[in-house]
Amino acid sequence: MADPLSADRLLAALRAEGCRVVEVGGWRTHNRNHKGLWGGVNGVMIHHTVTSGSAATVRICRDGHSSLPGPLCHGVITKDGTVHLVGHGRTNHAGSGDGDVLAAVIAERALPRPNEANTDGNRHFYGFECENLGDGDDPWPAAQLEAIERVSAAICRAHGWGAGSVIGHLEWQPGKVDPRGFTMQTMRGRIAARLDGNQQEDDMALTSDDIEKIAQRVWEKDHFINVPWGTDDNPQWMAKSIVVDTGKRVRGIEQQLGRQKATIDELVKTVATLASGLGDLDPAAIVAELTAAIESIEIRLDIPDA
Repeated sequence: MADPLSADRLLAALRAEGCRVVEVGGWRTHNRNHKGLWGGVNGVMIHHTVTSGSAATVRICRDGHSSLPGPLCHGVITKDGTVHLVGHGRTNHAGSGDGDVLAAVIAERALPRPNEANTDGNRHFYGFECENLGDGDDPWPAAQLEAIERVSAAICRAHGWGAGSVIGHLEWQPGKVDPRGFTMQTMRGRIAARLDGNQQEDDMALTSDDIEKIAQRVWEKDHFINVPWGTDDNPQWMAKSIVVDTGKRVRGIEQQLGRQKATIDELVKTVATLASGLGDLDPAAIVAELTAAIESIEIRLDIPDA
């Protein structure tokens, strides 16, 4: 058995592992310690919530409901991979489970199938509820699965445990099915790889949504770079404005060049017509000479100020 991590150590461990953490209200002192022991601790237990909507899910897990008071876990992992800390100490998440399973977790060996409910799990396990309907169809986004991996690895790393110390609720208590939608065996493999690779990062790996948000903020960031056609009171523009304005200027140049080409073509035709009535003069030779002269002209375009 190990002493539970203090609130400060738990928060530091999660952040060191790259988890994106939100502290909810007075989570540090929100617990059920008056109902029983908290610790020694032996592992991490993963659940699904059977709820949808991140705000409502966090609220339910913090406050509980009429038949089961909160907190219902230590942290809620929402669809976007954010870890919302809602309690610290004893929480109503594990209930009674199989003592043989606890013994296997402590030894980090293969888990027996749970067939008894004779041991207080709320004392021995950190609990994390994960936002999911639990119907087998509700998807598990990559960011959420990665957060489960990181949370579990963070606590195991802090206690010196291996991935065998992480179990699902269905592996603890007879009749439970959570988490449904991925296997704990696969998740323990991911946790083991993270622990073996010592993969601690300052920031959580970027999801496609994160990248899109960052790109949007850069694209629309004002005072981004000096532009040659800026004014004294507005010398720097956002990237979006620079690209849009440049596109307008390029289109204007293309239109100008098109009009110039059309004028030159008409000029060549006119000269050819005139030359055809000048007797001994060779119209084709005149056209060729005129065309060559025109092509040799260096046309300079000055871009006007906006």
